[in-house]
Amino acid sequence: MRSRKSSSAEAPSQLTFSFDTMGLVAGVDEAGRGPLAGPVVAAAVILDELQPILGLADSKVLTERRRELLFDEIRAKALAFCIAEASAAEIDQLNILQATLLAMKRAVEGLRLKPAKVLVDGNRLPLLKMPAEAIVKGDAKVQAISAASILAKVTRDRLCLEMDARWPQYGFAIHKGYPTPAHQEALRLHGPCPQHRQSFAPVRRATLALALSSSSSVTLTSSS
Repeated sequence: MRSRKSSSAEAPSQLTFSFDTMGLVAGVDEAGRGPLAGPVVAAAVILDELQPILGLADSKVLTERRRELLFDEIRAKALAFCIAEASAAEIDQLNILQATLLAMKRAVEGLRLKPAKVLVDGNRLPLLKMPAEAIVKGDAKVQAISAASILAKVTRDRLCLEMDARWPQYGFAIHKGYPTPAHQEALRLHGPCPQHRQSFAPVRRATLALALSSSSSVTLTSSS
């Protein structure tokens, strides 16, 4: 189903409401490229112009409370949305860029409605079956991309809370997996957990240090 074009009086913000003359447009964004642990999460959203959502913006400039509220509203009002991810293991296997593009591809392919065009935040595009356009800082320019950024960010933050409950020694609930001094100190003390990205340099260093420490311990025990 194709939604009606909104009049200027209905526009919920200064962001562009994307609509292609051939049909529906999906916005795509990701969260979690920089962290040392956990999956990278992508979302694809097709908004409904008949149900405008006020306050859409780049998820990074919104408060956590505002993101949570918009998360529920987007899910309730969007014509279609899909949230997908690429795991830490896939990131290590493919590299972070290719894993991000894979998560985006999964999100678009998971939409219950097929978009005529896809707008992606950034300067790289996943391999898709329909026309697509990369838009630098698109999460601050296009409403559908902004909505996707919110879905991806909130979903990943919730995954980090789950990780924190399982591995509380790392502080995932606080830093969300980013390489803060506290996170890197926890890596030094405890080594990586199964959700850490082994292909990222700080994690590799922690793994090597732990292996060397274990080897030294074995050597000392044998000598004594």
